[in-house]
Amino acid sequence: MEKDKEFLEYVVKALVDFPDDVKIGRVIDQMGVLLTLDLNPADMGKIIGRKGNTAKAIRTLLRVVGMKNNARVNLKINEPAGGAPRPYDSGVTLSTVESVMEDIKDL
Repeated sequence: MEKDKEFLEYVVKALVDFPDDVKIGRVIDQMGVLLTLDLNPADMGKIIGRKGNTAKAIRTLLRVVGMKNNARVNLKINEPAGGAPRPYDSGVTLSTVESVMEDIKDL
């Protein structure tokens, strides 16, 4: 098994509740190595982390592993089917949107 894939598998399986559901794909192209991660929907929050900090840390460590092996390594975390929708925080509240809509109607 490739070192980058082996490292990712070790880290992810240590973090999740359903390690048997972890599946990692590895593709090499002109951009480097792309690792794709599939896991149980219940484990998405553990891998992404608050504000994406856990995923960011894993990606940083994978880049270090890649540099050690003279490769550029990227990670794509596949969103599982049936997963919970991610909240989108644009900073705009519903009341703000409603007031803007009222202003538009008045024009």
